[in-house]
Amino acid sequence: MAEHKHNDDAVLMTQEGYDKLSTELKQLRSEERYKIARRIEEARSFGDLSENAEYAAAKDDQAKLEGKIQVMEYQLSRAKIIDSASLDNSHVSVGTTVTIMDITHNKEFVYSIVSSEESDPEKGFISSVSPVGRALMNKRVGDEVPVKVPMGIRKLKIRKIRVK
Repeated sequence: MAEHKHNDDAVLMTQEGYDKLSTELKQLRSEERYKIARRIEEARSFGDLSENAEYAAAKDDQAKLEGKIQVMEYQLSRAKIIDSASLDNSHVSVGTTVTIMDITHNKEFVYSIVSSEESDPEKGFISSVSPVGRALMNKRVGDEVPVKVPMGIRKLKIRKIRVK
């Protein structure tokens, strides 16, 4: 998270990412809290709490849920929405979509550069602080960029940058 903080400890985020995180937070606060509260009540009905595995598991899940809610509340409270109107396609930045050619493997990929909170590599959303995202940041069309990945070094060429 620290790598993409901005002024005043802001967390850079697209509007879509903010909306998705807000929706997920609402769901956790209502539905998930309710489900866990019901599990705790049910486990209490089993009697002795000192040897009640169901109760202990539900309380553990409750603590994890509350921790996740706190993190999401913090992220949303510090969110700085990236105004897509202020972006340009002259260089790669959070909020742009990049078409790259993996010269090493002769394959083309399209990635949207997003915050780490919005990252979903399997759907083409990569974090600006991931190895590929970090290597692409502030680069321009035509630039060739070496990227260190777990399987070695890949050479990428930026073919196109667009703003949604």
